[in-house]
Amino acid sequence: MNYRELLERARSQLPSDVREHKRFEVPPPRSFIIGMRTILANFKEICDALNREPRHVLKFFSGEMATATTMQRNRAIFQGKFRYDTFDRLIQRYVKEFVVCPVCTRPDTKIVKDRRFLFLVCEACGARSSISML
Repeated sequence: MNYRELLERARSQLPSDVREHKRFEVPPPRSFIIGMRTILANFKEICDALNREPRHVLKFFSGEMATATTMQRNRAIFQGKFRYDTFDRLIQRYVKEFVVCPVCTRPDTKIVKDRRFLFLVCEACGARSSISML
C-alpha cells in the first residue's frame, strides 16, 4: 500500500465528529432597555452556545458591569442602561477567559472544580489550565 491509500484508510476509521469542523458561533446578543433596566432576551441561548451554566455567565456579567442582575426564564435583567456593544464585548471576554482552550484554541472545554480551585479542561487536547474564581 502506498501513503495515500493508508491515509484514506485511516480517515475512514475516524469518527464523523472528528472529521467535521464546525465553526464556533455565539448568537449575537438581543438586548433592549425598559426604564432603568436592560434586558438580554437571548441570555439562555448564549449560555447554551457557550456550553456554560447561566449562573456562571451571569455572575461574570454582573461583576464586570458592577450592577445587580436577575434571571427570568430565558432572559437576564440588568439594573441600569447598557448598550448592545457592552454585551458583545463581555461575551467575547468571557469566551476568551472561560471557554476557549489556551493551548489549542478550541472551544471544547468544561470548567471543573478541584478542591477550591477552578480549571478549564479541554476535551480536544486534554490541557488543564487554572482560571480565576468569580
